[in-house]
Amino acid sequence: MSELNKVKKEIEKIRQEIRHHDYRYYVLNQPEVSDAEYDKLMRRLKQLEDKHPQLKVPDSPTQRVGGEPLKGFEQVKHKLPMLSLDNAYTFEEIKAWAKRVDKGLAGEGVKYVTELKFDGTSASFSYQKGSFVFGLSRGDGRAGDDISSNLKTIRTVSLKLIPSKKYPIPEDIEVRGEVYMEAGDFTRLNKERVKKDEGLFVNPRNAAAGSLKLLDPKVTAGRSLKNFIHSFGYLGKARTFSTHWQFLAAAKSWGLRISPHSKLCNNIDQVIDQCQRWEKKRHGLDYDIDGIVIKVNDLSQQKRLGHTAKSPRWAIAYKFPAQQATTVLVDIKVQVGRTGVLTPVAILKPVECGGVTISRSTLHNFDEIQRLDVHIGDRVVLERAGEVIPKIIKVVKSVRKGRPEAFRIPTHCPVCKGKIVKEEEVAYRCPNPLCAAQLERGLMHFASRTALDIEGMGQAVVEQLVKTKLVKDFAYIYTLKKEDLLKLEFFADKKASGLIEAIAKNSSFNRSSFLSV
Repeated sequence: MSELNKVKKEIEKIRQEIRHHDYRYYVLNQPEVSDAEYDKLMRRLKQLEDKHPQLKVPDSPTQRVGGEPLKGFEQVKHKLPMLSLDNAYTFEEIKAWAKRVDKGLAGEGVKYVTELKFDGTSASFSYQKGSFVFGLSRGDGRAGDDISSNLKTIRTVSLKLIPSKKYPIPEDIEVRGEVYMEAGDFTRLNKERVKKDEGLFVNPRNAAAGSLKLLDPKVTAGRSLKNFIHSFGYLGKARTFSTHWQFLAAAKSWGLRISPHSKLCNNIDQVIDQCQRWEKKRHGLDYDIDGIVIKVNDLSQQKRLGHTAKSPRWAIAYKFPAQQATTVLVDIKVQVGRTGVLTPVAILKPVECGGVTISRSTLHNFDEIQRLDVHIGDRVVLERAGEVIPKIIKVVKSVRKGRPEAFRIPTHCPVCKGKIVKEEEVAYRCPNPLCAAQLERGLMHFASRTALDIEGMGQAVVEQLVKTKLVKDFAYIYTLKKEDLLKLEFFADKKASGLIEAIAKNSSFNRSSFLSV
């Protein structure tokens, strides 16, 4: 055997080992090796492929991230349309749908599969001869963006399917699923963006969708995205299963990541039990779900039921109830954060929602204003899901009067009047480090318990210090004197002495060292 053939054999052996461990870790959640052992295999494979580049293949585990940033995404037509689902908001609506299914099948017995409705972004994954060849976003349902390079960076996406004796892999298959971001990864990402002076994402779904739109897959790779496969789009002529439940089993045997929480139900009462169960349990998951997808299990029954122009008749999505209220958007104010990032804030006509009175709601970023198509004076729907900060989820356009003027993204800072700059993704920023708004919020942050812990330097004090120009940058707090504070409103002798003493505890920070940070 030649030296090259020996290397080729070793490379294929390592690839098979890595795919096996990926399957154990991501699909079965039963890892067999430590991270260090896995990394050792990956390093060895990369070393061999770099030394023998002619042996590299597109579906190798080392090829998840590679190549230069894209110039744009190519639009590709789906082999079969990616239809949306009709929604049900009550159990009565689920039962009414089930009656329509029974009627369409002339009273045949029907079984159902319930699946978690992941709050992520849809994608399709195409495989030929068992290898991942390309993936598309949902787009308009008929065609989507070719986001293959970004999908390949997701560790839970299988690049090479595992052969199965029970369920032979079709020559040409397209499966569909949801790409999402876990809550912990979302929190970490937004914390990193704060440190980098970048705009925050609205929610994990928004972050996942934005990450798949990035032109540099190396950035996408750092977003810790994951995916679940929930259905198939195209199978060619090969089909070794007759039910959706069998498809899920086949997909799992091929190494595709399937949710462990799907359930085969014998009747609609069992379906409703699953909806009620997950309505209570959903907040225990480390990713967001907003309902339960219900599908007729038998594929021949699905075919006979067919679909409308927009939705299949054999499936429906039950949406969990949320705490909602409608009110009027009175104004949109723009806040400047401590890093200079501009955040639009909705000023609302006060309304009770979830037991509290709401008069303000963040709009997160200017892209969100455009996505919602919200205008001042609009009637809007607020939602508080899981006792979180309320958000505007939609505009009631049916009651909109006239043609309201669209909100214009400011070109200058609302505080210092300096020119605004547009940064990557969703961020607009005031670059002036001496902007009073940035100084105020920066002082609040550095005086907080998690930073310098300067007792007595609350918001009202900070606002006075900046307004009177006693503090022009962070280092100025160490030049303050008691007599300076006594000139300010609300400062008496004791309070002034207390703040000077609190500042003195941090005297190791002097003006020059602070400015060098």
